[in-house]
Amino acid sequence: MRQLPQLAYPEQAGQVRAIRPHLRIPPMIQAKQELLQALQTTLDALAPGAAPAAAFESPKQAAHGDFAITAAMSLARALKQNPRELAAQLVAALQAQPAVQRWVQALEIAGPGFVNLRLSAAAKQAVVGEVLAAGPAFGSQPSSGKQVMVEFVSANPTGPLHVGHGRNAALGDSIGKLLQTQGHAVHREFYYNDAGVQIHTLGVSTQARLKGLKPGDDGWPEAAYNGDYIADIAADFAAKKTVTADDRSFTASGEVDDFTGIQQFAVAYLRHEQDLDLQAFGVHFDHYYLESSLYSDGRVEDTVQRLVAAGKTYEEGGALWLRTTDYGDDKDRVMRKQDGTYTYFVPDVAYHLAKFQRGFTQVINVQGTDHHGTVARVRAGLQALSEKFNLGIPAGYPDYALYKMITVMKGGQEVKISKRAGSYVTLRDLIEWTSRDAVRFFLISRKADTEFTFDIDLALKANDENPVFYVQYAHARICSVLAAYTGADITGADLSLLTAPTEAALMLKLADYPTMLSRAAAELAPHEVAFYLRDLAGAFHSWYGAERFLVDDVELARARMALLSATRQVLRNGLAVLGVGAPDRMAREQPETEVA
Repeated sequence: MRQLPQLAYPEQAGQVRAIRPHLRIPPMIQAKQELLQALQTTLDALAPGAAPAAAFESPKQAAHGDFAITAAMSLARALKQNPRELAAQLVAALQAQPAVQRWVQALEIAGPGFVNLRLSAAAKQAVVGEVLAAGPAFGSQPSSGKQVMVEFVSANPTGPLHVGHGRNAALGDSIGKLLQTQGHAVHREFYYNDAGVQIHTLGVSTQARLKGLKPGDDGWPEAAYNGDYIADIAADFAAKKTVTADDRSFTASGEVDDFTGIQQFAVAYLRHEQDLDLQAFGVHFDHYYLESSLYSDGRVEDTVQRLVAAGKTYEEGGALWLRTTDYGDDKDRVMRKQDGTYTYFVPDVAYHLAKFQRGFTQVINVQGTDHHGTVARVRAGLQALSEKFNLGIPAGYPDYALYKMITVMKGGQEVKISKRAGSYVTLRDLIEWTSRDAVRFFLISRKADTEFTFDIDLALKANDENPVFYVQYAHARICSVLAAYTGADITGADLSLLTAPTEAALMLKLADYPTMLSRAAAELAPHEVAFYLRDLAGAFHSWYGAERFLVDDVELARARMALLSATRQVLRNGLAVLGVGAPDRMAREQPETEVA
């Protein structure tokens, strides 16, 4: 799928101007908040000290109303009352609330004690004005003053980024964007090991290529990396090239016996390659943190000595153990092995102590589910330090977003290897086979800790089966209609004319956007944004199929242009959270008749 150009809004060309916030009715978001407060007040009066938090749920069927209230059923047992009778009391009390009188068309009792709420038309219509008044900021919260770190990708520079790194990058970047919508200042960090066994193997592999060896030859190291990228590194080292990455630069000596130089050049070369892939993927980082610095700065040794001083370690079998069972782990863990080296979670504890000391009171780590075992160990180490030295580190620090690896399918067959990488499909392969937008949307379109199959053939389809196409095409359709509109300025359009059932459903979905963002950010769940966008696109496509827009009725056309503009804005805002473009034109596999 070709990368499409960025949207040029029609109003930027003077064709359509957005509604400004001087509409006669308050925003729907305000209506919903007033209704929630009215519900909470009523529940507190019905059940002092035992009332649940006020909440609205979405009915399973649109015919049942706009919101469902289930509080009567949850309270019935505590109050020892029949839930349907309690629902009747709830409805009677709610009807006396000014907000309900202002914004609600009907309250209906259903089933064993559900209360279905139908909003007035004015409440639904008001969201159009709020969206267009806020524009790109719709759904976002003011600054919270909170500093949050998201650490993601964190791939060691030993080979190209694979599709798992791609899922990590899409997840981490979208989590960061989600948190920014909630007013948080987000710091993006990339942590990697520039030393150790893997880096030694990288140097050995590159040196073997410099000596003229290749995989399969006698003398080729058994544990060497076999991908073609090793030959590329060796060729550039022999040519004495300089490579520059975001965090380092190195010039090759060209000497085959310069093993240290070979290692450093290879690391810089692969970091540069990672940077190119991440830039193509639309991902940037504020800082790169080296695992080796934790040792050179003495942080690892200092952390170990602090844990010993805290009385949370013991010697057994020639090894040093941490009492992680004191913090819920299933068994204690080795910190220092018999050979004097530290296990891999020890520098993680030192690193996260440094994160907290740097002022990041919330930290989110995006890692594969194979890192699940480190969660309890890192948190145990931090809590042991916090208790002893009164550091105030929260008990659940850090947060983790764990994801499962993905399977790539092409032509009905699983794709397992890349010639360039030698043993796996790379992120670059995925982007080149489809597009950045398709890869980012697909990798976010499922809950992170679920298995996911990336279907190349589906990602290339220009029809409604392809979820990213389905959403982007909704945006493009709107742009097409707005570009064709030659009527009057839509400022001050009469939104009371938006009465079609499909219009009401679309406006309700627009009003869900801020709540969805807040929930997705709290749960570190950017897939919720992808789900929402598909639902919003579906609501729009239903409206598009049911109604005409460029109608002879001037005022109705103006109102519908306003709703189109608001829908386009929310689609654009949501796609931006996922790092996906909002094109102004797209071609379908089968032609269709445009609205006229």
